[in-house]
Amino acid sequence: MNRVAAYAANAPLMGVPGASPPPHGEGEWFRGAGGLRLRAAFWTPSTLVAAKPRGTVILSPGRTEPIEKYFELIGNLLARGFCVLAHDWRGQGLSARLLPDRLKGHARAVEEFLDDYARLLDAFETRAPRPWIMVGHSMGGALNLMSLQMGESRISGALLSAPMLKIKTGKRSMWSVKLAVRWNLRHGKAGDYVLDDPDDPFEHSFENDALTSDETRYELWRQQLYACPHLAVGGPTWGWLGFAIDLGERALKPKALKAVKIPVAIVQPGEDDRVWKQTNRWASKRLGRGRYVEVPGAKHEVLMETDPMRAVFLEEFDAMADYVSPVQDLSPTPQPKADPLAMPETPGQQAS
Repeated sequence: MNRVAAYAANAPLMGVPGASPPPHGEGEWFRGAGGLRLRAAFWTPSTLVAAKPRGTVILSPGRTEPIEKYFELIGNLLARGFCVLAHDWRGQGLSARLLPDRLKGHARAVEEFLDDYARLLDAFETRAPRPWIMVGHSMGGALNLMSLQMGESRISGALLSAPMLKIKTGKRSMWSVKLAVRWNLRHGKAGDYVLDDPDDPFEHSFENDALTSDETRYELWRQQLYACPHLAVGGPTWGWLGFAIDLGERALKPKALKAVKIPVAIVQPGEDDRVWKQTNRWASKRLGRGRYVEVPGAKHEVLMETDPMRAVFLEEFDAMADYVSPVQDLSPTPQPKADPLAMPETPGQQAS
């Protein structure tokens, strides 16, 4: 497929006290599928950290999440000597929205997102040092996985945080949810809120809506949201819900999972109320080189959790990084690279 990969500088990055954009980076626009203007940001590590970058981490947020929410993680990755390429999916952050009402979390087709992701990689192909490590959360993790299944070959390793392979539907069965989705799509209601619930993000509170047990990190994100209301996304539409179900079902096909040959670690919160952890464990066992790590007590947003819970993810990242891009060994006898999928369990987590 012919893709035109163009990018231009000067996309804004928003910051508030305590959550400013990390240094040595800038926001940029690039063109996604159908010519939509999408936002990305690219950082390079300080030369005091690494004379030469170890590679590039490509960071894909979850539903509703903009680049700004991941400034802390981006700083963690830069401190490890990696460049970071982060992006806003279509329909969220400062990327083009799909409906006149910016708060509606809408989606049309999985293929549009996959095309956008490929164009992102194309746009930064010559600027992002190899090897590339994929990091994705929730919706971003599921789309990342499917991009690998569809043949994306430029990635050397992947870490997926609570990938959205099967969403939880509360008291409603998946069968009844699918039936409702089909009815609403057939009757031209793809752009309507699911169950007419706008889920106004400005009315959320830590007590009622937090997907992390770390109140400080939650409130810092709230400050970012109020400082730049254009970053906000509310409840999903019927179109988004249909997209999410389709994405998960396609990504969970056993043959597709087995086709992924690079190392993939799934870091799964133990108290996730958004996606089924049993499904993610099942998927990890069917990947060509999969690893499943559960973080007891963590809620859905493990990357926004307390320091000990976040540390589990960062330890998994370090193992993956040491495997695909080992720090130069100055000892007289070179040491073999350790396979991150063969790591033993560590206290406070479950691995398989």
